[in-house]
Amino acid sequence: MIDENKKTFISRRVFVGGSLVSAAALAGCQTTPSGPAAFGSTRYHALAYAASPEERFPLPAIDITTIDPKFLRQRVNYATKEKPGTVVVEPHNHFLYLVEGEGKAIRYGVGVGRAGFSWAGRARIGFKREWPTWTPPATMIRREPELSKWAKGMPPSLKNPLGARALYIYQGGRDTLYRLHGTNNPKSIGKSLSSGCIRLWNQDIIDLYNRVDVGARLVVKA
Repeated sequence: MIDENKKTFISRRVFVGGSLVSAAALAGCQTTPSGPAAFGSTRYHALAYAASPEERFPLPAIDITTIDPKFLRQRVNYATKEKPGTVVVEPHNHFLYLVEGEGKAIRYGVGVGRAGFSWAGRARIGFKREWPTWTPPATMIRREPELSKWAKGMPPSLKNPLGARALYIYQGGRDTLYRLHGTNNPKSIGKSLSSGCIRLWNQDIIDLYNRVDVGARLVVKA
């Protein structure tokens, strides 16, 4: 989705294997009687995609039983010459990689632009926003006149197309109007439906947002 806007903790519990388990017990950085939840494990995913009631707009859980496991967040082997901290998007695979170095990367499933709306190249993350406002550009409003009511911006909410977080893509010091962002349409992950931006599940864009610095390199492959 193209955008022009430049602008409590509550304990969680999730069901795993039919039992109610506290989120703290499942956290990958903590140890439980059966050991820590390894990154990408079933217990890790149960926590990673659980509801997030502490968010400004509480996020519902994602039903991972209905999802192709390859699109769930995981650490993978990834051979690349890109430096650690670089974000690499492979639209044809519907994957986004955050390069960690030593042949490893964190991989996320993504939704990408439909035919005629894709973008490729090298850029940087210009800035980041939590619960961003979405402003459809004039070209989008001309294609979809019903969006004119948001010409001055759609306030943040669970219905906002940018979701819980947005990373703004800059190239040559200029805003490309493309974003890495969350989504109000979880079923779009793994598909080519957007107007060019790269969308992730809200739980995944929050994770990526917390790992990526402003100024980080971005590579979107053709």
